[in-house]
Amino acid sequence: MTDAENSGNAGSKVVWCQSALLADGWARSVRLTLAGGRITRIDTDAPAGDAIRLGPALPGLANVHSHAFQRAMAGLAEARGDSGDNFWTWREVMYRFLERLGPDEVQTIAAMGQVEMLEGGFTRVGEFHYLHHDPSGGFYDDPAEMAVRIAAAADETGIGLTLLPVFYAHANFGGAPPTDGQKRFIHDVDGFARLVERCREIVSGVPEAVVGIAPHSLRAVTAEELDAILPLAGDGPVHMHVAEQTKEVDDCLAATGQRPVRWLMNHTPVDRRWCLIHATHINAVETERLARSGAVAGLCPVTEANLGDGVFPTHDYLAAGGAFGLGTDSNILIEAAEEVRALEYAQRLTRRARNVLAGGPRRSTGGDLWRGACAGGAQALGAGQGGLKRGAAADFITLDPEHPALVGREGDTLIDSLVFAGRRGGIDTVWSQGRQVVAGGCHHARDAITARYRQTLKALLA
Repeated sequence: MTDAENSGNAGSKVVWCQSALLADGWARSVRLTLAGGRITRIDTDAPAGDAIRLGPALPGLANVHSHAFQRAMAGLAEARGDSGDNFWTWREVMYRFLERLGPDEVQTIAAMGQVEMLEGGFTRVGEFHYLHHDPSGGFYDDPAEMAVRIAAAADETGIGLTLLPVFYAHANFGGAPPTDGQKRFIHDVDGFARLVERCREIVSGVPEAVVGIAPHSLRAVTAEELDAILPLAGDGPVHMHVAEQTKEVDDCLAATGQRPVRWLMNHTPVDRRWCLIHATHINAVETERLARSGAVAGLCPVTEANLGDGVFPTHDYLAAGGAFGLGTDSNILIEAAEEVRALEYAQRLTRRARNVLAGGPRRSTGGDLWRGACAGGAQALGAGQGGLKRGAAADFITLDPEHPALVGREGDTLIDSLVFAGRRGGIDTVWSQGRQVVAGGCHHARDAITARYRQTLKALLA
């Protein structure tokens, strides 16, 4: 635990930042008073006094989509198969890998991933949690044992948690029976209702924790099951994979006569509670409808590139007023700036232009995308409006102004330089719910968590 964290555990603490991206714009010499995990006062053009002195501050981003356990298989599916590779061949590798994982391994892997998320600028994670059962497909003594372990990892690392238990019942459209590789995911409606209730019990004492639900995808849930489980969300978020792969679109057309996003919009009240993960293969009409719905598009550019998914029509979606958040999904590489960079670069490559996603002439690409991901990510994870303002969660990062990529920069140019020219080291401190969890770019529990992770991986891969 850092000295700054120790100094602020009792009562309020005050930090002074050279500058800060507040909800209403950049300000200089900003004093933030933190108490109860929230920002209780903001003073600008203020002397530092005896406050903790920090560099420029940005709101931390919400990681809208993570499968924690996949962090441990990063890099293990990069050898070409005999007949080529795609998402579906990668999925078979993933199914084989998860057969080795028990609760202890999942907790250790989740903690390692969350450390990297915090160090990389994410202050909250949406855990799209579908690894529920033991390797035989049977229930643990506590049917929510794996969710317990995800929450325990978040408690140790200090990351904000939105727990999204996943309903998964079928292998494909039409209620196809699950495959053997999916046996650890499967619930019926009643069992899933019990799981959701247990998840709420698990996080009941965790400050700022949120529980939503995640019907896995239209191929894994029937229309009747979707109708039955949606009330379980209450006012919480609803996340769903949709239209990630062209095969999924083709299968949905064959089964229903409609494309996935169109079917969902026609049959379900998609609104601000919803986050549609990927939505990669949507046409112009679906892009417009999704933007108007108020839902968030949960984009995972690094994973989508790694899996060969395709490119979301981000330019057209943002032009239509759509909200978006960013996620690390398979956790092949965990860094907030990398997701922002990959989002923009995909558009540059497909459109053969630069600064495609900037909000207008003379607008900062990095700045506009950071703001958009902050607002959309907070909405998607049920964490309010996001941003640095009075009453908001004290979730923020500060930058090292002496980092070679950041020297002499200010305002949105700092964000542009972090995103497009910086590497690890640009982020100095990270604060989650008013607690300093990263100092000098390093999480306070990194050494202990990394040691456990190394031991776990050596055993798994032996």
